[in-house]
Amino acid sequence: TITFGLPKVGNLLYPGYGRGGKLYVSHISFPPSLYDSDSLKVEIAPPVPVPERAPDTTKMDYGPILVIAGAANYFWAPHASAYSFLKAGGGYAFLACPKSLAPSVAQSGKEVVFQPQKETSSGSIALENKDELLELSTSMKMVVLGPGLSLNEETRNLTRELAREIEKPLLIDGDGITAVSQEIEILKERKAATILTPHLGEMARITRIEREEIEKNRVDVLQETAKKLNAIIVLKGAHSLIGYPDQRVFINVTGATGGKAGMATAGSGDVLNGTIAAMFCLGLSLEEAVRTGVFIHGLSG
Repeated sequence: TITFGLPKVGNLLYPGYGRGGKLYVSHISFPPSLYDSDSLKVEIAPPVPVPERAPDTTKMDYGPILVIAGAANYFWAPHASAYSFLKAGGGYAFLACPKSLAPSVAQSGKEVVFQPQKETSSGSIALENKDELLELSTSMKMVVLGPGLSLNEETRNLTRELAREIEKPLLIDGDGITAVSQEIEILKERKAATILTPHLGEMARITRIEREEIEKNRVDVLQETAKKLNAIIVLKGAHSLIGYPDQRVFINVTGATGGKAGMATAGSGDVLNGTIAAMFCLGLSLEEAVRTGVFIHGLSG
């Protein structure tokens, strides 16, 4: 397929990407100023060099983060989110999960520091843990909230209150997105940075727009929602889109989040959470950390 001047969005998103074959961009004498214009809001996500660790640093230089995750029927989500942070270069991870889960999760993630939490009758994290979690969050560089928390109503209330009151950069995923989508105005009130990592179904809950309609207008919906919520949003899929509050959108074309069906499996989004957090704790800006986390996650798939 030949296109002129610049790649078009339809060349880079499915189904067009899958049907276009090899893409050639033919230049037609666009002025150089056009390529640097602020009016160009959509581009391919470029690779960002990952900072190297200095030899005289400690685990505290690359963390800590707090992952609030897990419920009686979700063992993998808390493990994958916390442990992927360490595997991707992070130095120190705390995991707040239901007390009954900690021994099982610890079997495959012994490097993680566990903060066992009191449970609801259904085995999810209870609301009475709120003050402890808020206090713990104050010493963190980032908090990941939501993977596998379940849809228990008490836990959803806890999630919304934490999202409102945590004063650190906050990445919300999975059941956390479902909880805050019921009171989405919470995110507008946050002072610290917010990152959301929804798939299409979760994006539909956030926006109140049908999934099919979002699929037709991914870029427009993402731009509007990121601006409205003042949040960085990773709209997962093939290809994943990263949207910023200033309406810039980056299209990721690497591996899994760039179009590998093998990564369409439960748990891959949890690994993405930890990877993004690791990039931030390695020293990248939050904007670069999100883009690089998505890039590496896709490439590894």
